[in-house]
Amino acid sequence: MSHFTVAAVAAPFGRDLDQCFASIARILDEARDAGADLVVLPEAALGGYLADLSGQGSSVADLPPALTVDGPEVKRMADLAGELTVCVGMCERDGDRRYNTAVCVHDGAVLGVHRKVHLPIREDASYDAGTGFGAFETPVGRLGMMICYDKAFPESGRCLALDGAAVIACMSAWPGSRTLAAGRLEDDRWTHRFNLYDRAGALQNQVVWASANQTGTFGSLRFVGSATVVDPGGEVLATTGVKAGMAVATVDLAASVDDARRVMGHLRDRRPDTYGQLSGLAVG
Repeated sequence: MSHFTVAAVAAPFGRDLDQCFASIARILDEARDAGADLVVLPEAALGGYLADLSGQGSSVADLPPALTVDGPEVKRMADLAGELTVCVGMCERDGDRRYNTAVCVHDGAVLGVHRKVHLPIREDASYDAGTGFGAFETPVGRLGMMICYDKAFPESGRCLALDGAAVIACMSAWPGSRTLAAGRLEDDRWTHRFNLYDRAGALQNQVVWASANQTGTFGSLRFVGSATVVDPGGEVLATTGVKAGMAVATVDLAASVDDARRVMGHLRDRRPDTYGQLSGLAVG
């Protein structure tokens, strides 16, 4: 599918899974009405995010419900997706480990899984870290996923693009600044950073970038929304601003990627022979 329509979602999600599924079903119906083929939901849309990032509220009772990729909740999500390709965040249980995970589902099946690699502040008190990035085939094209803080690292998007991703879905529970917070979320420095990372990630890798985020408040966190679709030239095609809603845009994937890469091909023009210091060099 060269032409497709993507809907990036800004919405609140809490601990009650039935409420989460009811909200997702409504959002997917709205996305269908908008002609969407790909829907990107926020990080932790199945069961909500952490209530704070201090590491203090990390007892099992305070954490999101832990689900398995092959469990009934993900199957329910895959069935809800139907003909849509849907990316959604969850807390994954694998033995005695928990991961901040995203799954991509379509027509009753799981197409791809990503475990968040970069854990900010004290998220490591609640989750183990994932170990890599990989793209996979979907009905809308080859797609890669990342979660929130992953997008602060250029290597995340570059790994996915080098693995053939032409579409990157970034799912976040990105809050506003906890210090020197702006009175209006539109003016918050973390809102500004959130948007910069999305545009830079799309432009650096010359991919279609769909960014979803939580909205509202949860525990001590106030989320910045700002769901956005960015084209391979770094131009914003649609955004919700800091409000809940859907950013919807139709793209010609092959044409837009080819056009962006025709003259300034960022993947083609790389110089890996000069990047040796990126391998195995620790900081600090």
